[in-house]
Formats: sequence, structure tokens, C-alpha cells
Amino acid sequence: MFHDESFYQYLALERRFSLHTLAAYQNDLRNFISFLTGKQCLTSILEVRHLHVRAWAAAQMLEGQSARSVNRRLSCLHTYFRFLKRRGWIEKDPMKKVVAPKTGKRLPVFVQEQQMAALFAQPVFGDDFVGCLDQLVLETLYATGMRRSELTNLKTSDVDTGRMCFRVRGKGGKERMVPFAPYLAQVMARYQSLRNQAFPQDSEPWLFLNRKGEKISPQAVYRIVHKYLSLVTTAEQRSPHVLRHSFATHLSNRGADLNAIKELLGHANLAATQVYTHNSIDRLIDVYTQAHPKGKDE
Repeated sequence: MFHDESFYQYLALERRFSLHTLAAYQNDLRNFISFLTGKQCLTSILEVRHLHVRAWAAAQMLEGQSARSVNRRLSCLHTYFRFLKRRGWIEKDPMKKVVAPKTGKRLPVFVQEQQMAALFAQPVFGDDFVGCLDQLVLETLYATGMRRSELTNLKTSDVDTGRMCFRVRGKGGKERMVPFAPYLAQVMARYQSLRNQAFPQDSEPWLFLNRKGEKISPQAVYRIVHKYLSLVTTAEQRSPHVLRHSFATHLSNRGADLNAIKELLGHANLAATQVYTHNSIDRLIDVYTQAHPKGKDE
């Protein structure tokens, strides 16, 4: 017996994991349990030792999984075994003797400021409801740095045009206020007008609706972002999260306080935000040229 269903209920009801994170944990744990029962011939969680976990991690690496992916799956197991120990279903946590594989430092992928400016300067968005929706999705993600799930779950009541901010519900149901500039309010006003014309009987509480007048899906948001970023960048990653990275990187490059960026992004701790203190090589060259005594040609 592995108590996996009890673990999923714990994640959903007590930890309040998002559906996306819950699905990832379910897949990871099912993969682990399948390995234990199929490859190791175990029948109970009481039989699991650290050597079994190490063997599973090694098998993942041999299958071509990156060290980063394996570490994410090991994080699921850490949570799982801590849960079992607190419930009294196991006496010792086998993860105590498991060493995670080393990963290289990976800087976030972002779009250059000039590329983002070029995108919004082009007349690429249509004048109809769909065109305005596309523009508002891109403008909101880049202007606020919010996650894709946070955008799709925005309600019209979450928009405070008086204070010029959104009420955003982040991971774990935590709320934060995120400001936006007047130009975004203008795009939202145009979107709302076109929305009223397209769906005069609309009663949906959600801010972002698709062309059918229903709540926009995360997949639709991804397609919108990928489509338009493809016009200005050849980077392999062209996802909504790239706009989140771009938002934070551009703020950091322009001297924004790291703690302020942390609050805007909804990070739980500063360590997650510190990755944005990196600078692009172009900015480093500019700083060097301006600051070093011999940085400029005489």
C-alpha cells in the first residue's frame, strides 16, 4: 500500500496546489510507484529504502531526463515521504540519504526591450474583438509579469481602474496587488467595448474571454504569445513565461529594487527573484564603455 490517493487529497485540500502542479505531482508519483512495483517488485511503502529512490533517479537519467527534471521529481518525493512520516505510515524518511544530481545555473530566457517595443509598434493586431484580445493578453503579461494561470483566472472585478492595479491570485491562493500604467487601461477600455458588442448578453465574470465568449484557456494564451513573439524573436522559447522573465529583467536592468520585483512577481522568497539580477551582454558592454577609463576610443 502506497497511500498515494491520500497524498493527492492532502495536496489538493490542505496544500491547495493548483491543478497544473497537482497533475505534475500525480504523474511523478505514479511513475515512481510503477518503478517500485514493476522493476523493484515492492508491494508496500514500508519496503522502500533510499537505494530504491537512487535507482529510480538513475533510471530517469538513463531515459534522457535532465538533471533539472529529475530534481523536480525528487522534490515531489520529498513532499510525499514527509507526508507519510507525519501520518505515521513510515518511521524513516528514505529521502534523507538521497543526493540530488547537480544542475548548471540556467539564466531565464527573455526578449530584449527593443524587440518588445518593435512588437507593440507594429500594426499587427486586428481592429476586431479577437485582435484587441490578443493585444490585451500580450500587454497585460508584459506590463505586470503575472503568470499565465493568474491571467486566465482574472475577473472583471479584479480590475481597479481607480487605483490602476489588478488583484492577482497567485500560487496557494495568495493575493497581491499589481499596478499597471494608463496605456493598459486604454487597451482594456477598448477591449471591453468590443466585448460588449460581440457578446451583448455576456454574464461571464472572467476578464479574458475567447472568440466564443467563454473563459480563455491556458492553451489559447500560449498560442497567442507564441504567435506574436515569433514576429520579433528567433529564440526557441516563446511562451507566456518568457514575458514574465522579460518583465522582471527589464525592471532589474533599469534599476528597480529587487524586493519590489519580488512583490510584483509574487515570489515567496528573495532567492527566486535574484536570478533577475543578471544582465544581458549588451548592457554589460554599455556599462563598461561608459564607466571604464579606457572603455571609449579616444
